Amino acid sequence: MTPATPPTLAAPSAAVSVAADDCPSPHSLGNKLARVAWGAVRPTLFACSPRPLWGWRRFLLRLFGATVGRGAKVLPSAKIWLPANLTLGEYACLGAGVDCYCVAPISIGDHATVSQRAFLCAATHDVADPHMRLVARPILVEASAWVCAEAFVGPGVTVGEGAVVGARAVAVKDVEPWAIVVGNPARFLRRRELRGRPAAEASRAPT
Repeated sequence: MTPATPPTLAAPSAAVSVAADDCPSPHSLGNKLARVAWGAVRPTLFACSPRPLWGWRRFLLRLFGATVGRGAKVLPSAKIWLPANLTLGEYACLGAGVDCYCVAPISIGDHATVSQRAFLCAATHDVADPHMRLVARPILVEASAWVCAEAFVGPGVTVGEGAVVGARAVAVKDVEPWAIVVGNPARFLRRRELRGRPAAEASRAPT
């Protein structure tokens, strides 16, 4: 059997000329100034703080506009693009090396965990636009969910309550509550069942 020949992609008829003033920054002056200030604080006062100083890092995040619940834990190496766009519920956790690219708001629910080196990406670019304009969409990780190590959660995605996005999975669509998804793109593996009680009755259970 002769293997199928992949379709030939037509080249653009002409190069697209894009002037700098055709694609202005979508960010306000206040946004830029806040990021400059945070860019000085994060690699010093934040990233260099000893691991046990959870309260100190909560204080810094709140100082820069984040909403941070009681007992939330953020590791010193976590990267947060703009704290004002971050909401952390009670006892939520951002692990080591997490990249929280909160160009649009990112909300992490109570008792939810985002493990080491996971990437929460709340912005992309419109590839059909010659100017590659920024498209920002919020991310919601609901209560008791777990985004595992090195997983990717894309713009506009909701990870439902109690759901698990497996290690290195790529979630570009919403994840149903209490579902475990794996792979690239993320696909349903099985329901998450908590020992001792049905998932339907579980709420804000620790992970």
